[in-house]
Amino acid sequence: MKPTPGDIYCVFHPQLQQYVACQVTALKDSRLVAVLELDWSGDALPDAAGLVAMRPLICDFFFWREHLDHRFLPASVPPHYTYVGNLPPLVNEEVNSYGGGWCVGNSLHSQRRWQTIAPDRRARFKAASRDRQVTLPTGVLPENTTKITDTWLTGLTDFSLLEQLPCLTSIETAQGSEALAAFIRQHPFISELHWASCAGMTALDLSGSQLRRLIVDPTGLTSLTLNDNLHLLSFTREPAPDLVIHSLHDGRHLTLSPGQTLPALQGLDALRELYLTQVEQADIAAIADRFPALAGLRLWGKPGTVAHMDSLSRLSQLQTFTTVDLFGFSPEEFPVPEQLPHMAMLWMSSLPADVAAAVKKSWKKAAGVELSVTKPRKPEWLAENLTNPFRDWDGRENISPANAKKAATLYKKARISLREIDSASDAASVSARAEEMVRSWADAFNAMDRRSSSIETIEREEIADVIYGLLSEMEQQLGQGTPQPFDKAAMMDLFDRLRDF
Repeated sequence: MKPTPGDIYCVFHPQLQQYVACQVTALKDSRLVAVLELDWSGDALPDAAGLVAMRPLICDFFFWREHLDHRFLPASVPPHYTYVGNLPPLVNEEVNSYGGGWCVGNSLHSQRRWQTIAPDRRARFKAASRDRQVTLPTGVLPENTTKITDTWLTGLTDFSLLEQLPCLTSIETAQGSEALAAFIRQHPFISELHWASCAGMTALDLSGSQLRRLIVDPTGLTSLTLNDNLHLLSFTREPAPDLVIHSLHDGRHLTLSPGQTLPALQGLDALRELYLTQVEQADIAAIADRFPALAGLRLWGKPGTVAHMDSLSRLSQLQTFTTVDLFGFSPEEFPVPEQLPHMAMLWMSSLPADVAAAVKKSWKKAAGVELSVTKPRKPEWLAENLTNPFRDWDGRENISPANAKKAATLYKKARISLREIDSASDAASVSARAEEMVRSWADAFNAMDRRSSSIETIEREEIADVIYGLLSEMEQQLGQGTPQPFDKAAMMDLFDRLRDF
């Protein structure tokens, strides 16, 4: 759909369980439109009278004060939005905000939640000042403090003292307890909780709270009860298969971010969005079996590979799909627009070059789809990066990011050098190249260890294994039956003599 100024669109909001509305007020260019959220919801699409009565949504929840939700969004209206009419733009103001996607109704939902909170508590929130101090047993804080950590919670037994902080919205703790959970359940403003340890607890009940984001270490938990308004559930470790998650609507409104792999937990059968990061292997068929109602799926590789990409078409309600650094699938496996009729945003970055070309061709004219396909990767890039044996160094405690990058670069250069070798290569030059690689690697890793003392037993073995593998590949590329120009064992002995780590 190509919008024009004054167009009003409606969409069904899953948390409000009603239709909500917005108006396109201006066109910025061919890529962006200004969208104003309206103060309206209904069980059905509006009639002519309802359309004329619509007004802008005025937001004053939390830190907003008489604010309009008016921002630039992508010009492609998602296919699940319904055009209901056109009125002269309800506001005429300069728009300075930008949004990543169409999420109409979220501000209306937040505003209505805010209005359910007792007026005196809302007034205290708005009136809180940095100039006034609050004294806790663990220290002194400004009255308008929004986040506290274990620095202030350690040793605190009477959590009602936290009521002195009327703007408290976020708690981060590794010392969670049932008493703290009870306080959170009855506090209307706490919207974010980082629960870093469930030591000694098998059940965590957050029902009745107003959390929007929950980041939790589920180790030891067999029962987790969520509140109705939770938007994001993120795990810092893999949950146990016997963990049961209780949710009023089985995750119908929820985004789950469990880490690298598809979790084996029980519950959340109607999950709305799934976000996997640092993926090494993903099976779309398994995802579709486990969470068939997904409207959003994001997969970020390490890089990694994907199996059964054709099963994506089984996710009939899918609206957003994002991949980064994922490979192992062909153009024929990726669904065409007719198979995913509700798709509104398709972003793929760092993917096989042939898949990138096919997706662009088949999806570029799909109505209402925000399409971004970038960083197509050729087989040469995959050989140098997807199987780079040093990629796991990134993030290790004893390896700096700079050293991880240097090791990966050395491997890439060696792979490039290998491509220049074939059965017609001169034996003397191949032998010289093998020795040059061994010497240069020993020099590079010696220098790295002298500066940082970071190469320990595991890294020492990995470096040797990589060199051995590269020498073996050099042999293979010369062809079967060809006299080998170098002694692999002698090259490894040379490496052992040269290395200082």
